[in-house]
Amino acid sequence: MGQCKASTKKGHKCSNLAMNGSNYCYSHKESLDSSPIISSVIGGLLGNMLFPGIGGIIFGSATGALINKIGEKNVIIKKKVFVSFDFDNDKVLKGFVIGQSKLEQSPFMVIDHSLKEAAPEANWKDKARAAIRRSDIVMVIVGPETYRAPGVLAEIAMARQEGKPVIQLIGYRNGEYRAVENAGRLYRWTWENLRKLLA
Repeated sequence: MGQCKASTKKGHKCSNLAMNGSNYCYSHKESLDSSPIISSVIGGLLGNMLFPGIGGIIFGSATGALINKIGEKNVIIKKKVFVSFDFDNDKVLKGFVIGQSKLEQSPFMVIDHSLKEAAPEANWKDKARAAIRRSDIVMVIVGPETYRAPGVLAEIAMARQEGKPVIQLIGYRNGEYRAVENAGRLYRWTWENLRKLLA
């Protein structure tokens, strides 16, 4: 999923993500998207060469449009994210992140999340490290006590050892939150920040 190709009324490049299967965001969906048209025309010409007549043109156009759709879907690449959070205090945040990752315009997908529970398995650190290795980035979702949650601190240490980038986002709308040590700058959880941090 790329950035919208439209320009704003002031001439700036649109900062929204393009919708699935389009070069434009929801706001600019009415803009002329030429790639499906070009694919259909080329397909129609080829179809007419192989099967002369109107049937060949229709068949070729449909095939060109289908190839364009498949090509666009294959280009969409979402970042694989490991989500670290304070399991004892902020379980609700996990659901928020997973829900957002399933939205069409989301720039990421959750591949795993914090594994430390109240009574963790003896090998939770091994499982967490393996999941962090599979990820592109570790996203820390910050609540009031996250800065001192032992599981989160261990997962950040693993991410640093594995050379994975770490970002941290405030999980709730209101309140004061303390950044988790060694996890970088603390950001508000907004679409704009997600797009920048996951680019």
